[in-house]
Amino acid sequence: MSTYRDLALPRALGSARAAGAPIGSRRATALRTVGTRERRSHLTAPRVPTVGIDIGGTKVMAGVVDADGNILEKVRTETPDKSKSPRVVEDTIVELVLDLSDRHDVHAVGIGAAGWVDADRNRVLFAPHLSWRNEPLRDRIAGRLAVPVLVDNDANTAAWAEWRFGAGRGEDHLVMITLGTGIGGAILEDGQVKRGKFGVAGEFGHMQVVPGGHRCPCGNRGCWEQYSSGNALVREARELAAADSPVAYGIIEHVKGNIAEITGPMITELAREGDAMCIELLQDIGQWLGVGIANLAAALDPSCFVIGGGVSAADDLLIGPARDAFRRQLTGRGYRPEARIARAQLGPEAGMVGAADLARLVARRFRRANRRRVERYERYERYAESRREAQETL
Repeated sequence: MSTYRDLALPRALGSARAAGAPIGSRRATALRTVGTRERRSHLTAPRVPTVGIDIGGTKVMAGVVDADGNILEKVRTETPDKSKSPRVVEDTIVELVLDLSDRHDVHAVGIGAAGWVDADRNRVLFAPHLSWRNEPLRDRIAGRLAVPVLVDNDANTAAWAEWRFGAGRGEDHLVMITLGTGIGGAILEDGQVKRGKFGVAGEFGHMQVVPGGHRCPCGNRGCWEQYSSGNALVREARELAAADSPVAYGIIEHVKGNIAEITGPMITELAREGDAMCIELLQDIGQWLGVGIANLAAALDPSCFVIGGGVSAADDLLIGPARDAFRRQLTGRGYRPEARIARAQLGPEAGMVGAADLARLVARRFRRANRRRVERYERYERYAESRREAQETL
């Protein structure tokens, strides 16, 4: 791992520690302006390996990624059971980075967190599957690793990866929708992630599409993710199975009557094998997806929608109905250009790849700052050497 082992850095860090300033807080100032420079910076960022971390409620995945988005090595572990303690998850992140650093020269670390991240990309304001509440994740991790750290929402990092290396390449106005347990999303305009004033833009899943509809864990009713998500898909299948519906006999037989074992991937698999009920359920989910996309098109007018997340594995069984519903629901249909709807290309590694690539932007800034410190130290050493030589000639 690149730890800036030149002679200048220990001196600089030593003086800062003596002054009582934590490493993370000193890095925070430099990181705040990164977002405004993303478009031009990614073209000139150093072509060095960085680590991307994708943190979810069930797994933590880390990988070393090169400047072209290729994964050089990937490691994965389960999210600690004791995740009620933020320190335990932080320990897991640090252990994974150090493990990868044994075999790779790591220059920066990017973290994609499944939660709300503030506009400064330091604090995780709220994570539904972890016990992070206003947690200064970046500063804590940066204080334990000798490389710069960047934190962002996992949907933002996935969207960045798809824009740089996947289905969104060449698009100037892109919206990504991640279909998993719920619905997440991100907005990119002119190559810049739009995070909103407080950092929490892109929570598309909690747009209300059915007033008074299904109760959502967020506390409201009728949220979009209650009709077009992995949870919605499984809920509908289990309800039909529990009612002993004739159309559900195929899936009931598949799980041998244990309805609790019905999962989203299972429904997709049976739909591919021709199960009529599973095909119909994916069509329903897809139609609701198209309704939500039409609403987003009315508000944001992007050129492309990229559909990612685990549910997108159903491919045309889901995205075909979504395209049809989108065309029917689009405001001004027939008189306006239609946005392209594409399935994400990078799969479950998108968030990790995007986090690593965004971290490369801050790696450049710190490499420059470190180089200036080295140059100042070298100038001082040359000056000191010339003084010694002059004294020896006297």
